[in-house]
Amino acid sequence: MSVNSSRVLVAVLGLLCASCGNANKTAPVDAGSPASSAVASSAVASSADASPASPSASLADVVATASPSWEDAGRPVVTAGEVDGALLRARHRARLAKDRSPVTVLAGGPPLELGQRICEASVPKRAPDTPILLKPNIGGFEWFKDPKASGGDDGLKNRITQPEFVRGVVRCLKARGHTRVTIAEGWGAKHADWQRLVRASGYEAMAREEGVPLVAMDDDGVFDVEGDRPGLPMKIKGMADSGVPTLLLPKILAEHLERGMFISVPKLKAHRFGVVSIALKGMQGTVMSSDAAPAFHQKWRTHRELSAALKSGSRSEYVRALELFAERMIDVLEVSAPDVVLVDGAPGVGGDGFSKQWPASDNVAVGGTNPVLVDRVGAQLLGLWDHDGLAKELSGHRTSPLVEAGAKRFGLDIQKPEVRGDGASLLEQRRPAHLVGMAGFEIHDGGGAGASTSSREARALRVEEGDVRVDGHAADPAWALAPALDWSTDHAGKPTGVRTSARFAWSPKALYVLFELDSAGLFVDRARPVAEERAKLYEEDCVELFVAPDPAHRGRYAEVEIGPFGHFFDLWIDREKKTSDVAWSSAPTIATRRDEAKRKVWIEARVAAPEIARALAPGAKLPLALYRMEGKSPRSYLAWSPPQRPGERPNFHVPDAFGALLLGEASR
Repeated sequence: MSVNSSRVLVAVLGLLCASCGNANKTAPVDAGSPASSAVASSAVASSADASPASPSASLADVVATASPSWEDAGRPVVTAGEVDGALLRARHRARLAKDRSPVTVLAGGPPLELGQRICEASVPKRAPDTPILLKPNIGGFEWFKDPKASGGDDGLKNRITQPEFVRGVVRCLKARGHTRVTIAEGWGAKHADWQRLVRASGYEAMAREEGVPLVAMDDDGVFDVEGDRPGLPMKIKGMADSGVPTLLLPKILAEHLERGMFISVPKLKAHRFGVVSIALKGMQGTVMSSDAAPAFHQKWRTHRELSAALKSGSRSEYVRALELFAERMIDVLEVSAPDVVLVDGAPGVGGDGFSKQWPASDNVAVGGTNPVLVDRVGAQLLGLWDHDGLAKELSGHRTSPLVEAGAKRFGLDIQKPEVRGDGASLLEQRRPAHLVGMAGFEIHDGGGAGASTSSREARALRVEEGDVRVDGHAADPAWALAPALDWSTDHAGKPTGVRTSARFAWSPKALYVLFELDSAGLFVDRARPVAEERAKLYEEDCVELFVAPDPAHRGRYAEVEIGPFGHFFDLWIDREKKTSDVAWSSAPTIATRRDEAKRKVWIEARVAAPEIARALAPGAKLPLALYRMEGKSPRSYLAWSPPQRPGERPNFHVPDAFGALLLGEASR
């Protein structure tokens, strides 16, 4: 099979699962069944001399760059089938208008585990032989980067749905007995770039290991001309009254909409044009347009007014372009509405959806059967729901216009959707918001006006004195029961790959903390005594714990610095009075342990200062910040709740960016 003969990536030739009818091609969804009233199969011969259009040197969307785009080129696309769009629209409108089912939010754990759990919680049970199409967000990226030249950024991280999250979904479906699972994504660039993308992102390896096909949903008359042609653009009748009258639907998606289950698996992230990019904007990757050939190069037409709006500099034109885009995406949703949405928020990412990123410190997954309600909850998790600053910038729109348009179209009340799951409590406080818009505005807040704490929340286990022995071994059963929080972001929210983990416990007399440090270089002056306070310890490797006893006075807090060999320094900060008291004592007990071969460090500490002990009570929420300094050159300033933006110098003393420590009840 030549490079340009097929855009179907078969994970392992001859070794695919039972979803494949032939070892060398993707199996039909239901090849033996006659076409139903929604998908009519009428074979039309394609032009023998069709060839892919080359990207123009002058991109139509070069100013907007909301997503890759190409100029008009070539002749109209010749399709080989027709979809009854009117029937699909009527069916999906009726379902979405009455679907008020709860949205599930799950918190904590790695992407693989979250993918499995949200699938089990949100995907309705179907017969094991039901064909299932999973559509992650793979194609929305900022092109490929050399990590060595881009500070570790490969152009993909935090832009796409993580393959391990999708792996978790695949394994959940396999555990239910499903054998006909396909992963597919729309694509808008060259076939060679698709091949490079699936390799660089890890999807090629994951699909091979799980034994499922991986498909690019596009066809230009040269690609996908063998076998079932899953990406074949099919004409959709019944769209004349919509904002997308030239819409085309990939054959594999049309078949799953008719006879299978379609599951959208988007990434939870902010977007510079759509405000959020979750399920609704993700529909842009499911369709094509017949305005020019190749059809899959025409996805940009859903936001075709954007370039002119940006060139004009008119905010009203920009907002109007966004409103038109939102309406068109809901038109698309009416045709290709997923049966289920499973969102990868491990982590969710604020910023612009591309290079400007503020990853959340918590890992979440969101699931539901109504994509409008899922996006509504996802927008709130990103802090971009009912937001005063957003309304000011976007002419009154208090969240993504896509969410608003979907709610209006289907008559949905989105003010207080039902939310369940162990992460539902994350919505009890306003979440931090980070949005870098294309119209020259930015939104950054640590939880919004009136919020007493950031929604980054750590949890402390209630223990009795003696349950935790501060010996550096971290072997007490209490630590196994205490929830762990991990982070690898720096002071500006940029991923570093340097992992830090923390667990908390408390008794009426003291607060306990356990730090686990990976990639530890042990940059410490070991000749200095550990029994004496170490001024300027922050100039060497250490962790820092900031905790405020009174949530009403976040600017009055304890700072405790601890090094990997037990060196420490503590002081009391009062930013309201602009004072610091280095004579103050946290009454610490500290023990550490190191594995230099594995570059790991364990730090246990008990803080018993009266100011802290008096604040310890069940249900209390204490403002909290966690930091780590690592290395000499380069020097890393790591933060659980990042206080700065990219390009700004590290400054940890930003109480508005603090998270919260929730003191729980006893575990027994």
